[in-house]
Amino acid sequence: MNHLIISCIGPDQTGLVDTLSKVISKHQGNWQVSSLHHLSGFFAGVIEVAVASEKSESLISALKAIKGLSCQIEVAEPNMPDVISNLVLEITANDRAGIVQEVSSVIHHQNGNLIKLVSSHDSAAHSGQDIFKAKVQIAIDDKSVDHLISALEQIADDLMVDISR
Repeated sequence: MNHLIISCIGPDQTGLVDTLSKVISKHQGNWQVSSLHHLSGFFAGVIEVAVASEKSESLISALKAIKGLSCQIEVAEPNMPDVISNLVLEITANDRAGIVQEVSSVIHHQNGNLIKLVSSHDSAAHSGQDIFKAKVQIAIDDKSVDHLISALEQIADDLMVDISR
């Protein structure tokens, strides 16, 4: 069994996910994990598919042949150990250029491994000011958690971090 990591982007149009799922199903692939988005008129997605080794090449060819969609596909090692995230951070701050770099740099320098980052951009309810929100999953040694939180809080006065395990 191979695990394919598929990254797709193309102008958004009705039926893209249906097309992707039909191609994957036709090749007996098992849709595992995905993150699909509409971003400024484009469809962008990342999908993990488990497929029999003998079906991998034909599935890859079929995915790359979908009109209007550019797919990059990598074969992952199925015997790699799963990474377990042990910390979830919900971050809220005034939006500004470079905030993702600042947060990711702190995580890296505190020996954390960023597993997942989902961010959004909103307007504050009363002031209309641009607000950055992110939910971040991190794998980190328990001994380093306090240092990580302290370092994140030093980024800016307006940065709030909610932590769960």
